[in-house]
Amino acid sequence: MIKSFIGWGQRISILTYLFLHIITTFWELPFLVHIHSLSGISMIVFTFFRLPLRKFKLPLFILLSGIIILLTSDASFSKGIMLGTIQMRNVIGLLIVIPLISWVLQEEPYIEDIMSVFHKLVDSSRKFYFTLISLTQLLTYFLLFGAITMMYQFVDLFLKEQQTEGWKNYKSTALLRGYALSTLWVVTVPSFIVAVDTLGASLYVAIAQGFGAALVGTVIALFSSYVQERKYGMEITPVLQKEISTILQNASSKKVRVKKVLEFFLLFLTLFGTIFLVYAIWHIPLMVLIPIVIIFWVIAFYLIKRRVHKLGFIAKSYVQTSLTKQAYQLNVMLAVGVLIYALNQTSFAVNVVEGLNAIEQAVPWLNPLFLLPFIVMILGFFGLGPLTVMVLVAGILESMALPYPPELIVLAITSGSVLSILLSPVIMPLIVLSAANGLNLFTNGIKFNWKYCIAFYIIIQLYLQLMVQFF
Repeated sequence: MIKSFIGWGQRISILTYLFLHIITTFWELPFLVHIHSLSGISMIVFTFFRLPLRKFKLPLFILLSGIIILLTSDASFSKGIMLGTIQMRNVIGLLIVIPLISWVLQEEPYIEDIMSVFHKLVDSSRKFYFTLISLTQLLTYFLLFGAITMMYQFVDLFLKEQQTEGWKNYKSTALLRGYALSTLWVVTVPSFIVAVDTLGASLYVAIAQGFGAALVGTVIALFSSYVQERKYGMEITPVLQKEISTILQNASSKKVRVKKVLEFFLLFLTLFGTIFLVYAIWHIPLMVLIPIVIIFWVIAFYLIKRRVHKLGFIAKSYVQTSLTKQAYQLNVMLAVGVLIYALNQTSFAVNVVEGLNAIEQAVPWLNPLFLLPFIVMILGFFGLGPLTVMVLVAGILESMALPYPPELIVLAITSGSVLSILLSPVIMPLIVLSAANGLNLFTNGIKFNWKYCIAFYIIIQLYLQLMVQFF
């Protein structure tokens, strides 16, 4: 009875937080803002009693750090807690809604049909590797790091007999690098949107710049894959051609496959296009706009497919399962909000700026853009995922007034996210991949990717430093 009460209390507080986030964005009534803050506090309380302490260590540590800073500063403690719990409201609203997208993608075998229709474009080692990286980035729009699990299950089914370390390197690096590169430009990735919104960068420039960096990262990945293929002495192309032939024999009719492929790209374009169109017309903040678009997009999908009866099941499953799974991450964001609010009441940002200036004076060529990717990566090794790090770092940078275009700062810190995802053994993408392929975290991360990360960092820094000189 008590567990059930705590569980439903947690779900209701999450839904209340989301509802009031949307309402108070457009009608900022003091009474509703107060209830909004209370729903955030209740979310922390219910989750604390629901999760074992060992699974709540990170949000508790961050929250206690914020509380200690508040108590030692001149700021009001109660005001700090109330305002801190809604500091990250936009990020939390985005995190609550994004899981709804995965329901749409699970309705049809889109990936299998894409491979069948474009089989001539995936019939060699390099072509297939490029396709895996590209598809993973597209699927990240819908599934975030769930794209890694979904794509690995598909690729493992496609290449079920190939289970050596060399083959796992080939399959796994394509998916992990594809996901990591998506954090440079994909508009539904929370860490990217946080960086763009917080730093006031142009969305279009940031996406174009990030997409270009992702293309460069893909080229480096293709070369790295070729080197690894030679190292392991593998002949990948003949195996791929044999498996493709088997798939084509068992595939559905060409007309059905083409229809599903067109449907998939239409889904992508409608989600992507609607976000851009509404943003261009009304300039609604992205982290408010995206959840609203997603909700209407999902409903529209089931209406058009004439599967309205499924919406009730989805809503029930979403409330009972998805919200509970999201609770940990949401509490991390609530705690980070308190910490950022507390830090903003101190001279922390000023001290960071002075520290960076001191480093630049001591080593004139070493400007902050060199250091920002390492800061993000190092925090990743302490268990802070890309979103948590981005909220912290972007929140601090917002008040620092660095003398660079915000788009360059966005690329610097998102490139740090790429390094963190590829190397850190204690954040979700690598953990999810290791659960899928059975290799240990060190092998999937540092062993498979350290050379790639060095090359990627150097190329991105060359671009950033050239742009600094230009500006």
